Amino acid sequence: MILAGDIGGTHARMAIFAVERGRLSLGAEHVYPTREYRRLEDAVRDFIDRNPVSLVAACFGIAGPVRHGSAAMPNLGWVVDSRVLAGEIGIQRVSVINDLEANAYGIAALDENDFAVLNPGAPDASGNAAVISAGTGLGEAGLYFDGSVHRPFACEGGHADFAPANELQTEMLSWLRREHAHVSWERVLSGPGIVNIYRFLRGTGRGDEPAWLAEALRKGDPAAVITAYALEGKSALCEATLDMMVSLYGAEAANLALKVMATGGVFIGGGIAPKILKKLQDSAFMRAFANKGRMSDLLRAMPVKVILNDGTALLGAARAAALSAKLL
Repeated sequence: MILAGDIGGTHARMAIFAVERGRLSLGAEHVYPTREYRRLEDAVRDFIDRNPVSLVAACFGIAGPVRHGSAAMPNLGWVVDSRVLAGEIGIQRVSVINDLEANAYGIAALDENDFAVLNPGAPDASGNAAVISAGTGLGEAGLYFDGSVHRPFACEGGHADFAPANELQTEMLSWLRREHAHVSWERVLSGPGIVNIYRFLRGTGRGDEPAWLAEALRKGDPAAVITAYALEGKSALCEATLDMMVSLYGAEAANLALKVMATGGVFIGGGIAPKILKKLQDSAFMRAFANKGRMSDLLRAMPVKVILNDGTALLGAARAAALSAKLL
Protein backbone atom coordinates (compact mmCIF):
# COMPACT_ATOMS: atom_id res chain seq x y z
CA MET A 1 0.00 0.00 0.00
CA ILE A 2 1.02 3.59 -0.73
CA LEU A 3 0.57 6.67 1.48
CA ALA A 4 0.21 9.94 -0.43
CA GLY A 5 -0.24 13.51 0.76
CA ASP A 6 -1.10 16.85 -0.85
CA ILE A 7 0.01 19.42 1.70
CA GLY A 8 -1.07 23.03 1.28
CA GLY A 9 -1.29 26.09 3.46
CA THR A 10 -4.93 25.46 4.39
CA HIS A 11 -5.43 21.70 4.17
CA ALA A 12 -3.36 18.54 4.33
CA ARG A 13 -5.03 15.87 2.22
CA MET A 14 -3.88 12.27 2.75
CA ALA A 15 -4.91 8.97 1.26
CA ILE A 16 -4.02 5.30 1.01
CA PHE A 17 -3.64 3.82 -2.48
CA ALA A 18 -3.30 0.28 -3.73
CA VAL A 19 -1.61 -0.52 -7.03
CA GLU A 20 -3.77 -2.91 -9.06
CA ARG A 21 -2.95 -3.97 -12.62
CA GLY A 22 -0.74 -0.98 -13.17
CA ARG A 23 -3.29 1.53 -11.88
CA LEU A 24 -3.78 3.35 -8.60
CA SER A 25 -6.84 2.48 -6.55
CA LEU A 26 -7.95 4.99 -3.89
CA GLY A 27 -8.67 3.66 -0.41
CA ALA A 28 -9.06 5.66 2.79
CA GLU A 29 -8.79 9.44 2.53
CA HIS A 30 -8.91 12.30 5.03
CA VAL A 31 -8.45 16.07 4.94
CA TYR A 32 -6.81 17.85 7.89
CA PRO A 33 -7.00 21.62 8.57
CA THR A 34 -3.31 22.48 8.76
CA ARG A 35 -3.80 25.31 11.25
CA GLU A 36 -4.95 22.79 13.84
CA TYR A 37 -1.62 20.96 13.86
CA ARG A 38 1.81 22.00 15.09
CA ARG A 39 3.58 19.89 12.47
CA LEU A 40 2.74 17.58 9.60
CA GLU A 41 3.97 14.52 11.48
CA ASP A 42 1.10 14.89 13.98
CA ALA A 43 -1.51 14.73 11.20
CA VAL A 44 0.33 11.82 9.56
CA ARG A 45 0.36 9.89 12.84
CA ASP A 46 -3.38 10.45 13.27
CA PHE A 47 -4.05 9.22 9.72
CA ILE A 48 -1.91 6.11 10.17
CA ASP A 49 -3.60 5.32 13.49
CA ARG A 50 -6.99 5.59 11.76
CA ASN A 51 -5.82 3.39 8.86
CA PRO A 52 -3.43 0.71 10.13
CA VAL A 53 -2.16 -0.87 6.91
CA SER A 54 1.23 -2.15 5.77
CA LEU A 55 2.93 0.62 3.77
CA VAL A 56 5.81 0.17 1.32
CA ALA A 57 6.27 3.79 0.24
CA ALA A 58 4.99 7.31 0.85
CA CYS A 59 5.24 10.63 -0.94
CA PHE A 60 4.06 14.12 0.04
CA GLY A 61 3.55 17.03 -2.35
CA ILE A 62 4.43 20.27 -0.54
CA ALA A 63 3.47 23.83 -1.48
CA GLY A 64 6.98 25.24 -1.51
CA PRO A 65 10.50 24.66 -2.82
CA VAL A 66 12.04 21.31 -1.84
CA ARG A 67 15.77 20.90 -1.31
CA HIS A 68 17.48 17.68 -0.24
CA GLY A 69 14.20 16.12 0.82
CA SER A 70 13.15 19.04 3.00
CA ALA A 71 10.69 21.90 2.49
CA ALA A 72 9.90 24.92 4.64
CA MET A 73 6.33 26.19 4.77
CA PRO A 74 6.73 29.70 6.25
CA ASN A 75 3.00 30.46 6.39
CA LEU A 76 2.57 27.54 8.76
CA GLY A 77 5.96 27.46 10.46
CA TRP A 78 6.28 23.85 9.30
CA VAL A 79 9.46 22.21 8.09
CA VAL A 80 8.62 19.00 6.26
CA ASP A 81 11.54 16.57 6.08
CA SER A 82 11.45 13.17 4.40
CA ARG A 83 13.77 11.60 6.99
CA VAL A 84 11.64 12.75 9.92
CA LEU A 85 8.50 11.51 8.17
CA ALA A 86 10.17 8.16 7.47
CA GLY A 87 10.80 7.73 11.18
CA GLU A 88 7.18 8.63 11.98
CA ILE A 89 5.73 6.26 9.37
CA GLY A 90 8.19 3.47 10.05
CA ILE A 91 9.34 2.87 6.47
CA GLN A 92 12.46 3.91 4.58
CA ARG A 93 10.99 4.89 1.21
CA VAL A 94 9.49 8.34 1.92
CA SER A 95 9.86 11.29 -0.45
CA VAL A 96 8.92 14.97 -0.32
CA ILE A 97 8.33 16.75 -3.64
CA ASN A 98 6.97 20.11 -4.75
CA ASP A 99 3.18 20.21 -5.13
CA LEU A 100 3.37 21.19 -8.81
CA GLU A 101 5.78 18.32 -9.42
CA ALA A 102 3.11 16.11 -7.81
CA ASN A 103 0.53 17.61 -10.18
CA ALA A 104 2.81 16.79 -13.09
CA TYR A 105 3.14 13.18 -11.94
CA GLY A 106 -0.64 12.96 -11.60
CA ILE A 107 -1.40 13.85 -15.22
CA ALA A 108 -0.50 10.37 -16.42
CA ALA A 109 -3.10 8.90 -14.04
CA LEU A 110 -5.97 10.99 -15.44
CA ASP A 111 -8.58 10.10 -18.07
CA GLU A 112 -9.75 12.25 -20.97
CA ASN A 113 -12.84 13.37 -19.04
CA ASP A 114 -10.51 14.90 -16.43
CA PHE A 115 -9.56 17.62 -18.94
CA ALA A 116 -11.23 20.49 -20.77
CA VAL A 117 -9.52 21.35 -24.06
CA LEU A 118 -8.71 25.00 -24.75
CA ASN A 119 -6.58 24.28 -27.81
CA PRO A 120 -6.34 20.87 -29.54
CA GLY A 121 -2.90 21.62 -30.96
CA ALA A 122 -1.23 19.60 -33.68
CA PRO A 123 -2.55 16.06 -34.28
CA ASP A 124 0.98 14.64 -33.87
CA ALA A 125 1.89 16.74 -30.81
CA SER A 126 4.59 15.13 -28.65
CA GLY A 127 7.58 16.10 -26.55
CA ASN A 128 8.03 18.01 -23.32
CA ALA A 129 5.01 19.33 -21.42
CA ALA A 130 4.32 22.00 -18.82
CA VAL A 131 1.96 22.57 -15.89
CA ILE A 132 0.92 25.99 -14.59
CA SER A 133 -1.47 26.38 -11.67
CA ALA A 134 -2.89 29.59 -10.26
CA GLY A 135 -4.49 29.27 -6.84
CA THR A 136 -3.35 30.64 -3.50
CA GLY A 137 -0.04 31.14 -5.29
CA LEU A 138 1.31 30.44 -8.77
CA GLY A 139 2.98 27.10 -9.32
CA GLU A 140 4.82 25.89 -12.39
CA ALA A 141 6.49 22.62 -13.39
CA GLY A 142 7.84 20.88 -16.45
CA LEU A 143 7.75 17.34 -17.81
CA TYR A 144 10.80 16.26 -19.78
CA PHE A 145 9.99 13.67 -22.46
CA ASP A 146 12.80 11.11 -22.75
CA GLY A 147 11.34 9.48 -25.85
CA SER A 148 9.30 7.00 -23.85
CA VAL A 149 7.83 8.64 -20.74
CA HIS A 150 7.46 12.10 -19.24
CA ARG A 151 9.69 12.86 -16.26
CA PRO A 152 8.35 15.71 -14.08
CA PHE A 153 10.57 18.36 -12.55
CA ALA A 154 9.77 21.26 -10.25
CA CYS A 155 10.56 24.93 -10.70
CA GLU A 156 9.69 28.22 -9.02
CA GLY A 157 8.78 30.14 -12.16
CA GLY A 158 5.84 31.79 -10.45
CA HIS A 159 8.33 33.99 -8.62
CA ALA A 160 10.06 35.21 -11.79
CA ASP A 161 9.68 38.88 -12.73
CA PHE A 162 6.28 39.91 -14.04
CA ALA A 163 6.64 41.10 -17.65
CA PRO A 164 3.89 43.45 -18.88
CA ALA A 165 2.71 43.07 -22.47
CA ASN A 166 0.95 46.40 -23.02
CA GLU A 167 0.65 49.92 -21.62
CA LEU A 168 -2.06 49.04 -19.09
CA GLN A 169 -0.01 46.17 -17.68
CA THR A 170 3.08 48.40 -17.61
CA GLU A 171 1.16 50.93 -15.54
CA MET A 172 0.04 48.15 -13.19
CA LEU A 173 3.66 47.04 -12.75
CA SER A 174 4.64 50.57 -11.71
CA TRP A 175 1.65 50.74 -9.37
CA LEU A 176 2.55 47.41 -7.70
CA ARG A 177 6.18 48.46 -7.28
CA ARG A 178 4.99 51.04 -4.78
CA GLU A 179 4.06 48.14 -2.49
CA HIS A 180 6.48 45.39 -3.45
CA ALA A 181 10.22 45.58 -4.04
CA HIS A 182 9.87 42.59 -6.37
CA VAL A 183 6.76 42.12 -8.51
CA SER A 184 6.55 38.48 -9.55
CA TRP A 185 4.00 36.75 -11.74
CA GLU A 186 2.41 35.40 -8.57
CA ARG A 187 1.54 38.98 -7.57
CA VAL A 188 -0.86 39.22 -10.52
CA LEU A 189 -1.71 35.60 -11.29
CA SER A 190 -3.21 33.96 -8.20
CA GLY A 191 -6.07 34.52 -5.76
CA PRO A 192 -4.25 37.48 -4.17
CA GLY A 193 -3.25 38.51 -7.71
CA ILE A 194 -6.91 38.91 -8.68
CA VAL A 195 -7.30 41.26 -5.73
CA ASN A 196 -4.19 43.21 -6.79
CA ILE A 197 -5.55 43.67 -10.32
CA TYR A 198 -8.91 44.80 -8.91
CA ARG A 199 -7.22 47.27 -6.55
CA PHE A 200 -5.13 48.68 -9.40
CA LEU A 201 -8.11 49.19 -11.71
CA ARG A 202 -10.18 50.71 -8.92
CA GLY A 203 -7.33 52.87 -7.64
CA THR A 204 -6.58 54.29 -11.08
CA GLY A 205 -10.20 55.23 -11.79
CA ARG A 206 -10.99 52.42 -14.21
CA GLY A 207 -14.20 51.34 -12.54
CA ASP A 208 -16.67 52.11 -9.77
CA GLU A 209 -17.02 50.21 -6.51
CA PRO A 210 -20.58 50.68 -5.21
CA ALA A 211 -21.29 50.29 -1.51
CA TRP A 212 -22.85 46.83 -1.91
CA LEU A 213 -19.69 45.55 -3.64
CA ALA A 214 -17.42 47.07 -1.00
CA GLU A 215 -19.50 45.36 1.68
CA ALA A 216 -19.35 41.99 -0.10
CA LEU A 217 -15.59 42.29 -0.42
CA ARG A 218 -15.27 43.14 3.26
CA LYS A 219 -17.36 40.18 4.42
CA GLY A 220 -16.20 37.49 2.00
CA ASP A 221 -13.08 36.18 0.32
CA PRO A 222 -12.26 39.11 -1.99
CA ALA A 223 -10.87 36.98 -4.84
CA ALA A 224 -13.91 34.71 -4.79
CA VAL A 225 -16.30 37.68 -4.65
CA ILE A 226 -14.59 39.44 -7.57
CA THR A 227 -14.61 36.25 -9.65
CA ALA A 228 -18.24 35.43 -8.91
CA TYR A 229 -19.52 38.92 -9.68
CA ALA A 230 -17.47 39.00 -12.87
CA LEU A 231 -18.91 35.71 -14.10
CA GLU A 232 -22.44 36.81 -13.15
CA GLY A 233 -22.03 40.18 -14.89
CA LYS A 234 -22.88 42.11 -11.73
CA SER A 235 -19.91 44.47 -11.79
CA ALA A 236 -18.07 45.98 -14.75
CA LEU A 237 -15.03 46.51 -12.53
CA CYS A 238 -14.97 42.82 -11.55
CA GLU A 239 -15.41 41.82 -15.19
CA ALA A 240 -12.47 44.00 -16.22
CA THR A 241 -10.40 42.43 -13.45
CA LEU A 242 -11.13 38.88 -14.58
CA ASP A 243 -10.55 39.78 -18.24
CA MET A 244 -7.12 41.11 -17.38
CA MET A 245 -6.28 38.08 -15.24
CA VAL A 246 -7.26 35.67 -18.05
CA SER A 247 -5.00 37.48 -20.50
CA LEU A 248 -2.14 37.38 -18.01
CA TYR A 249 -2.77 33.65 -17.48
CA GLY A 250 -2.48 33.00 -21.20
CA ALA A 251 0.68 35.08 -21.50
CA GLU A 252 2.54 33.39 -18.64
CA ALA A 253 1.39 29.91 -19.70
CA ALA A 254 3.02 30.64 -23.06
CA ASN A 255 6.18 31.94 -21.38
CA LEU A 256 6.50 28.64 -19.51
CA ALA A 257 5.69 26.66 -22.65
CA LEU A 258 8.49 28.38 -24.57
CA LYS A 259 11.02 27.90 -21.77
CA VAL A 260 10.49 24.14 -21.57
CA MET A 261 9.55 23.70 -25.28
CA ALA A 262 6.21 22.15 -24.29
CA THR A 263 5.29 20.74 -27.69
CA GLY A 264 3.63 17.81 -25.90
CA GLY A 265 1.09 20.04 -24.17
CA VAL A 266 0.41 22.72 -21.59
CA PHE A 267 -1.80 21.81 -18.63
CA ILE A 268 -3.65 24.44 -16.60
CA GLY A 269 -4.11 23.29 -13.01
CA GLY A 270 -4.94 24.90 -9.69
CA GLY A 271 -8.20 25.81 -8.04
CA ILE A 272 -9.04 28.89 -10.11
CA ALA A 273 -9.10 27.46 -13.65
CA PRO A 274 -12.10 25.08 -13.29
CA LYS A 275 -14.14 27.88 -11.69
CA ILE A 276 -13.55 30.24 -14.63
CA LEU A 277 -13.54 27.59 -17.35
CA LYS A 278 -16.08 29.37 -19.57
CA LYS A 279 -13.95 32.50 -19.41
CA LEU A 280 -10.81 30.55 -20.30
CA GLN A 281 -12.65 29.04 -23.26
CA ASP A 282 -13.22 32.53 -24.68
CA SER A 283 -10.65 33.76 -27.16
CA ALA A 284 -8.76 36.05 -24.73
CA PHE A 285 -6.69 33.29 -23.11
CA MET A 286 -5.53 31.67 -26.35
CA ARG A 287 -5.03 35.05 -28.01
CA ALA A 288 -2.61 36.03 -25.23
CA PHE A 289 -1.05 32.55 -25.31
CA ALA A 290 -0.23 32.77 -29.03
CA ASN A 291 0.82 36.43 -28.95
CA LYS A 292 4.55 35.73 -29.04
CA GLY A 293 5.62 37.13 -32.38
CA ARG A 294 7.79 34.72 -34.35
CA MET A 295 6.92 31.87 -31.98
CA SER A 296 3.14 32.18 -32.43
CA ASP A 297 2.81 29.23 -34.83
CA LEU A 298 4.82 27.02 -32.48
CA LEU A 299 2.49 27.89 -29.61
CA ARG A 300 -0.68 27.34 -31.62
CA ALA A 301 0.52 23.78 -32.31
CA MET A 302 0.72 23.00 -28.58
CA PRO A 303 -2.30 21.28 -26.97
CA VAL A 304 -3.64 23.31 -24.04
CA LYS A 305 -5.90 21.63 -21.47
CA VAL A 306 -7.47 22.55 -18.13
CA ILE A 307 -7.17 19.92 -15.41
CA LEU A 308 -10.63 19.38 -13.89
CA ASN A 309 -9.72 16.70 -11.32
CA ASP A 310 -8.96 18.40 -7.98
CA GLY A 311 -7.22 15.23 -6.74
CA THR A 312 -4.46 15.36 -9.35
CA ALA A 313 -1.68 16.32 -6.90
CA LEU A 314 -2.70 13.54 -4.53
CA LEU A 315 -2.74 11.04 -7.38
CA GLY A 316 0.63 12.35 -8.48
CA ALA A 317 2.19 11.92 -5.05
CA ALA A 318 0.87 8.36 -4.98
CA ARG A 319 2.23 7.69 -8.46
CA ALA A 320 5.66 9.10 -7.51
CA ALA A 321 5.74 6.81 -4.46
CA ALA A 322 4.67 3.79 -6.52
CA LEU A 323 7.33 4.48 -9.13
CA SER A 324 10.02 4.76 -6.46
CA ALA A 325 8.91 1.37 -5.11
CA LYS A 326 8.90 -0.06 -8.66
CA LEU A 327 5.20 -0.89 -8.39
CA LEU A 328 4.43 0.93 -11.67
